[in-house]
Amino acid sequence: MKRALVFVCVVAAIVAGGASAKPKPKKPKVEPTVVATDTGSIKGAISGGIRAFRGIPYAAAPVGPLRWKPPQAHARWKGVLQTTQFGSSCPQTLGPFGVPSTDEDCLFLNVYTPTSAKPASKLPVMFWIHGGSLISGEGTDYDPTALLKHGVIVVTINYRLGLLGFLAHPALSAESSTQDSGDYGLMDQQFALGWVKRNIAHFGGSPSNVTIFGESAGGLSVRSELVSPSGKGLFQRAIVESGAYAETIPTLAQAEATGESLAAKMGCADQTAACLRALPVTTLLANETAITQYPNISSFLPEQYSTAFKTGDFNHVPVMSGSNHDEWMLFVDLLTTQSGNPVTAANYQQQIATELEFPSASIAAPIVSAYPIGAYPTPYNALGAVGTDAIFACNAREDVQNLSQFTPTYQYELNDPNPPFLYPIPPVPYSLGDYHSAELQYLFPTSAGKLSAGQATLAADMQGYWTNFAKHGNPNGAGLPAWPAYTTATDQAQSLTEPAPAPESGFASDHKCTFWTAYGVGVGG
Repeated sequence: MKRALVFVCVVAAIVAGGASAKPKPKKPKVEPTVVATDTGSIKGAISGGIRAFRGIPYAAAPVGPLRWKPPQAHARWKGVLQTTQFGSSCPQTLGPFGVPSTDEDCLFLNVYTPTSAKPASKLPVMFWIHGGSLISGEGTDYDPTALLKHGVIVVTINYRLGLLGFLAHPALSAESSTQDSGDYGLMDQQFALGWVKRNIAHFGGSPSNVTIFGESAGGLSVRSELVSPSGKGLFQRAIVESGAYAETIPTLAQAEATGESLAAKMGCADQTAACLRALPVTTLLANETAITQYPNISSFLPEQYSTAFKTGDFNHVPVMSGSNHDEWMLFVDLLTTQSGNPVTAANYQQQIATELEFPSASIAAPIVSAYPIGAYPTPYNALGAVGTDAIFACNAREDVQNLSQFTPTYQYELNDPNPPFLYPIPPVPYSLGDYHSAELQYLFPTSAGKLSAGQATLAADMQGYWTNFAKHGNPNGAGLPAWPAYTTATDQAQSLTEPAPAPESGFASDHKCTFWTAYGVGVGG
């Protein structure tokens, strides 16, 4: 009996030993450049410590019957979609701020992550909305390498532009369930945010820690997403860069009237949606004559910015908002020097009236007194100060004054002495200063403008501020000069300057905001 028991034990030991000695099955190899999304798997590429997924379609092509419709879900694809090349830019003409295109199949986004990002990483996500006056630009222009080094994921997008993105018309409103039209480009942005919420965890990002940020028209778009009721929950922080250039936008009725005039001009005398959808892209582009496009009041964007921010009727998330010291100098250069229309003492008052869109030059007389040419190096710089203060600086301050009553808010101003110039425009005999969009090269360094050692240090500080804000809703962090939250009591903005950023208390007086508030034209307009 004992022998039998020993035999059984020995056999059991041999079997157990044999089982443990068997080679364990190998885990399937994880391919870091292949990621599953809700419409199919995609394959990106790794280079320089970055995983990049370029040209991901986030919505169906807005062509044919989908032209001037809210964005629709993209169909699933079979197999693995190669996402190593950028998708087409949205239709736009040749200009300094974008790539010419006539391809309406353009709703693509790009995802950039550190190579260390894994599905469980839950990294903060920074969602970039490009500028370009809502008539040009694309997400492909921005290299987020410097930001990624701070442990974030960056998403850049394309969205419909110009008339394709923002045309309002009664015929389009009539076929809409909400009985309104326009704002399709803003809807695209929000649809892309929905894509991020559903998919970004697969890339290593946190769908509950998304920061929207954008410059110029991208900044205006951020403000729009703050006001849009359907944007609630899609982002947790917001950064507005030079986007406060419009406190009021056209009503639906005003936008539809403009749409009817354009329809007639483009050959649609019958004012039908069918005729509009049959128009060639080139015809639409040829009729985009404004220097900038605006959204309009709609069910998507139901209130004026100023009203929403004053009353607290917006998506309450921490906000960082700012402007550059000499914003309007870029437009002075484009609208005067590059257009063969020099600014002189003789035409200074008329130039002010033209650029601020006054019905007559006489209205500008008080502005000439407040901004005498002799107080500036050149007439161009005088005109630049007028436009900067009336259109950008004081509106930005008004925004933060209102927003800070309801949510943590931080204001900045770029005050670098001599930033490199980014665009292929001939040299000019006056200083452009901290022109509109100058801050971009500090956040997305490029080879176009080489930063000095001091500017590189400032760039590092700014990248730290932006990514800290994305992580915590507060730009402050180790090794960075302290940046106080905005309050109306202290009225301070963080001056982004060399050798180190610091709070400034003279923003309102420097930009004559009291004058513009009393004058009632420009600021808030």
